[in-house]
Amino acid sequence: MKKSDRTVRSVIFYYTSIQKGWYIDVKNRKETKVAAILLSVVALMWIMHTLTKNFVSDPGFVKLIEAKDSFTADRWLWTFMLRAHIALAVVSLVTGPIGSLRNVRTKSIALHRWNGRIYVVSIALNFIPGLYVSFFAPGGMTVVGFLILNLLWLATTWFGYSNIRRKNIEKHTRWITRSFFLTYANLVIHILLPISQHAFGFTYATSYAIAVWGSMLLNLGLAEVFIRKKWLA
Repeated sequence: MKKSDRTVRSVIFYYTSIQKGWYIDVKNRKETKVAAILLSVVALMWIMHTLTKNFVSDPGFVKLIEAKDSFTADRWLWTFMLRAHIALAVVSLVTGPIGSLRNVRTKSIALHRWNGRIYVVSIALNFIPGLYVSFFAPGGMTVVGFLILNLLWLATTWFGYSNIRRKNIEKHTRWITRSFFLTYANLVIHILLPISQHAFGFTYATSYAIAVWGSMLLNLGLAEVFIRKKWLA
């Protein structure tokens, strides 16, 4: 297929989707822009914090290991997997907000597609490192929570990808929004963890379990709010 033919088909597909109500109406464009920018700023700040903390201040994850009651993993393999997990999560946090920007989705379709592919691949590749480090989380409920979180992240991403392959923008938007918010789970975990531990006096293991399960509920809840309001549509 010629490039010009693909462009024409993309334009027709875009305007058809508008007629079917898959894209947000003009009244809500301001809210959509604000939401996308806010999430992008939060992602950027968290990326800077994550890279500084884990690759500059404490590249050996000494503080994280010391916080655990016991550590039975192979130190080298665990460190490698955790670094891979963090690096791939950073890729997801970069590509996620870019894909949510309306101008990218509507005016730079090729960029949106390639950005989306990178986002999907980064999450798919992250499943193995994420699964591995989950087994060494503090406490059984934390391990279960991380396993479910990893499965949900991969599943929502897959549903988002598979629906756009079938040209179903409405379902794609819903599922990829859920995936997008689960990408922020680690940020919310590190907000809830000190609150549970220091404000309520729970142990580190209990606080971590509360943070992991709480992040899933909060992030998926926020995703549903954004879906209903069409703030990322």
